[in-house]
Amino acid sequence: MHYDTIHNQHGMKHDPFKAVVVPRPIGWIASRSTQGVLNLAPYSFFNAVSDKPPMVVFSSGGRKDSLRNIEETGEFTCSIATDALRTAMNMSSAAVGPEVNEFELAGLTPANSHFVKAPRVAESPVALECKLWKSIVLPAPEGQSDSLWTVVFGQVVGVYIDDDYLRDGRVDVAAMRPIARLGYMDYAVVGEENIFALNRPAVSPDGKSASVNDKPWDGVYR
Repeated sequence: MHYDTIHNQHGMKHDPFKAVVVPRPIGWIASRSTQGVLNLAPYSFFNAVSDKPPMVVFSSGGRKDSLRNIEETGEFTCSIATDALRTAMNMSSAAVGPEVNEFELAGLTPANSHFVKAPRVAESPVALECKLWKSIVLPAPEGQSDSLWTVVFGQVVGVYIDDDYLRDGRVDVAAMRPIARLGYMDYAVVGEENIFALNRPAVSPDGKSASVNDKPWDGVYR
């Protein structure tokens, strides 16, 4: 099978694009409107794009409440959606009106952030406090005049980590059991049963070959 994305003549019931770019971390984005109304929504087009400075990005399909709030206030948070919070995460995706507080809708607790006014999800083990760097409207699809998507870049100015998930100077990701988005209505869970480590290849002095040490990681990024 091979198809072009302009005409989308793949012959399948659903466009397979989102089913092959997987797994995607879920950005559980919280914001506060200029009127003080809290908003919370999960975005599966989300990821970290830099660590110096730490930056994250997510894409909004249409002018959703999150995008409008962030562009008006210049800040947001991103909490990590976990297996234990899957039902609440799903409920917060409901396309309710801008006057609705999705924290209340999903039965979640807003917790005060340290560096931004937007709250984080108190029940989540990790949250990123972000300042808007830039939002960019993506090109419109061929044959259409209006763009459907806006990309939001945020600089992470603060990080919250629940101390219960810190082990020997590292974050115990397996214990958190974060969930990721697959295609269609499918999700995956990251747990101890599907985590493995790979050391990076060490390049020979002449730069012409490489080898991998199968010993436990020595804590040095190469």
